[in-house]
Amino acid sequence: MTTSRSRHLVDPGIVGFVDLFPKLVLSDESLAQMRGAGLSAPTDPAAMEATDLAWRTISGPDGAPDLQIMIITPRTGSGPRPCIFHVHGGGFVAGTAEQFEGLLRPLAAELDCIVTSVNYRLAPETAFPGPLEDCYAALAWVFKNAGDLGVDASRIAVKGESAGGGLAAGLALLARDRGEYALMFQSLTYPMLDDRTCVADPHPYAGEFLWTAPHNAYGWRAYLGVEPGSDGVSPYAAPARAENLAGLPPTYICTASLDLFIDENIEYARRLIRAGTPCELHVFPGGYHGFDMAPGVAISQAAQRDTVEALRRALRPA
Repeated sequence: MTTSRSRHLVDPGIVGFVDLFPKLVLSDESLAQMRGAGLSAPTDPAAMEATDLAWRTISGPDGAPDLQIMIITPRTGSGPRPCIFHVHGGGFVAGTAEQFEGLLRPLAAELDCIVTSVNYRLAPETAFPGPLEDCYAALAWVFKNAGDLGVDASRIAVKGESAGGGLAAGLALLARDRGEYALMFQSLTYPMLDDRTCVADPHPYAGEFLWTAPHNAYGWRAYLGVEPGSDGVSPYAAPARAENLAGLPPTYICTASLDLFIDENIEYARRLIRAGTPCELHVFPGGYHGFDMAPGVAISQAAQRDTVEALRRALRPA
């Protein structure tokens, strides 16, 4: 029998949650199965009743296919409202905006804001920079159509989880350097920021559950088109490689002590603060990757509450 190295450190409320996920060795052969087994965030009937959902087809980057963007709007009240531009997770190789509807509708209702989420192209079929440029094209569309959407263009934040958090961080760097669109805030939940984690000394406890080191290596290899840890990887692909983190929007980072990304998340927060970028970091002891999705559990409820409150303070300052 295999002995777990870190199960005794897991928060008691989520010990059994990890067993709900399929045990896959991520590979080209199993990728279709992983995509088909993707779990969706549970829906909140009250949030469903309080919000409307629409889809729009928008132009992709030059020479690329059109994109589908999901738009969630509160049913009552009027704009202009702040906007959360969401980027879904899935290790760069899986996931859809639809799977996060249950997470995003409550945000729109609770914060009285517009929430958008784009179905960007996935790796390995489309490697960097394709997925990030898809996100940038969708962000540009939101800014250009802010008036029609009822969005206050001065209050647009990016948000993402896991690979979506890495894409959101890369998007913030790209927006800063291109100088076309000013983001107000970035909310990064256990973001996938650094391909060099794949070649670093293994963490003695983190990364055992849900998103493991082999998964991470596969995701980065698919996204980059080269081996993770290679020379010359763009900082827009792996934001931890950016030499300059000054001038980025204020940041909230939520991560967990048993998440594979714990070290790279803490280091990114440290460097943001060192660069003069306001950054709030929350590390949840006993959490692993995806822990905040566990329904009805104190640690996940705390993480969700803290994320919402950070967004509230940013988007609706007193």
